[in-house]
Amino acid sequence: MFSDRVQLHMKAGRGGDGGLSFRREKYIPKGGPDGGDGGDGGSIVLFANRSLRDLVGLERVHEIAAPKGGNGRGARKHGANGEDVEIGVPVGTQVFEGEELIADLDRPDARIVIARGGPGGRGNLRFVSSTRQVPRFSEVGMPGDEKDLELHLKLLADAALVGLPNAGKSSLITRISNAKPKVANYPFTTLQPVLGTVEASDGRQMVVADIPGLIEGASEGIGLGHEFLAHLERARTLVHVIDASFPTQPQWETIDGELSAYGAGLDELPQIVVLNKIDIAPEPEFTVEDPRIVAIFRLSCATGEGIADFRRRLFTLVPEPEEELAEGEIPDFLVYRPQPKVRPWTLFRTQDGYRVVGTPPSEEELERALRSIGVKRGVTVELGGESLEYVP
Repeated sequence: MFSDRVQLHMKAGRGGDGGLSFRREKYIPKGGPDGGDGGDGGSIVLFANRSLRDLVGLERVHEIAAPKGGNGRGARKHGANGEDVEIGVPVGTQVFEGEELIADLDRPDARIVIARGGPGGRGNLRFVSSTRQVPRFSEVGMPGDEKDLELHLKLLADAALVGLPNAGKSSLITRISNAKPKVANYPFTTLQPVLGTVEASDGRQMVVADIPGLIEGASEGIGLGHEFLAHLERARTLVHVIDASFPTQPQWETIDGELSAYGAGLDELPQIVVLNKIDIAPEPEFTVEDPRIVAIFRLSCATGEGIADFRRRLFTLVPEPEEELAEGEIPDFLVYRPQPKVRPWTLFRTQDGYRVVGTPPSEEELERALRSIGVKRGVTVELGGESLEYVP
């Protein structure tokens, strides 16, 4: 089952709390503060894995959570950082938060921190100063990012087969590549896109996509038109498969009209026209003159006539991909929007409860922070010079 869209809830790890500790050893009954810092929470990282073809592996995963950082301890021991969770997705995966595109993993091995772990809190050792010798508080670790995301896959193919249902696209990709889609003599046999690899005699490879048959109105979302047309956006050439046993020009005009109506540059891509089923109609006519059409082939997927020539010339007709960035030029982490500003308040743990320092937060924001660190009912929270009892 092919999957090109999934929804996920991402929850990065919370930072560990700073240690609130004092050195207590034999012969040193009143040592100074020695609480270590808490570890940072684990982040969630998406990376483009060239070996994956779709998002089916994430279809049953509803939530991904990263571990929290370890708490700081006495003897100046820092908490361990939470491990990052790395999720592989196919090349061509786009990440949306609501309607906003926040990442586009369109190159192999591209990576992005999609949910950043919360920073660990500072231990009381970090607050020692000339005027504060015995700090009886430490910083609480901050919550990590939490967000609902939708992943969309747009296939990366050198060439994409388009045409009306039952034109022979699946038969063609079976003939020229290693793909094995279901083939039958009725419309809408293919319900999901299929990728196949075509190999040349000199070892070169090309990825070809078989897109399910389009119908009139696909650009307006009729059927699954929008989903299928989206997979054409990154193809470099369209292979327009036409059933030669029917009038050819209306078929081409129907699909070309849908490409133009959809937009996204589909009507500007070079086209290769394939007149299939010449075993039924040996001399098909095709009189369309369009500068986008770079070649016309007459062949039969049933008998194999013309297939070898088409496969051979495909490598010369499809333009070469844009030069890839040299190793080291692809950033490890792609950031598509600025990180939020540091919040103007900090939560400290004291011997009696918790203290808020800085610009007082709203009730909702404070309650969310207290809930995230597991504060229990009845604990004292100092806010703006007042001591409040936490009631969730």
